[in-house]
Amino acid sequence: MFSISPTPLDTAALREKVLDPTCGGLASFEGLVRNHHQGRDVKSLDYEAHPTLAEKEGQRILLEAKDRFDITHAIASHRIGELAIGELAIVIHVTASHRAAAFDACRFLIDEIKHRVPIWKREHYTDGTTTWVEQCQGCSAAKHH
Repeated sequence: MFSISPTPLDTAALREKVLDPTCGGLASFEGLVRNHHQGRDVKSLDYEAHPTLAEKEGQRILLEAKDRFDITHAIASHRIGELAIGELAIVIHVTASHRAAAFDACRFLIDEIKHRVPIWKREHYTDGTTTWVEQCQGCSAAKHH
């Protein structure tokens, strides 16, 4: 299940949705808003999305992960709206019988979500300026194809 959320993410509640007694591995990723980007001091940021398209593409990516990796469950949720430094922007949880598949799928998911899901990020800097930032700078999605 992939979701877009205008409210703070509850990582524990999302985690509960993927717990399974058949799974010995749980891999998680929590993306936080940091206070810098490319040498600039960041004050806050905004995420905007086309919710329907974002959720459809996010769900497609989760299904691809289930096809590619030996995982049991996967869930991801991405925030939209204004976020302060330190707030959660994205949460991903993956469960599998074994840890290797969970780790690999989790990495695949964050890279593909940043690369493909229509979510846009605008950074607000401490000098009063703002700019739209490409979501997938540094993604290693190409490794997975």
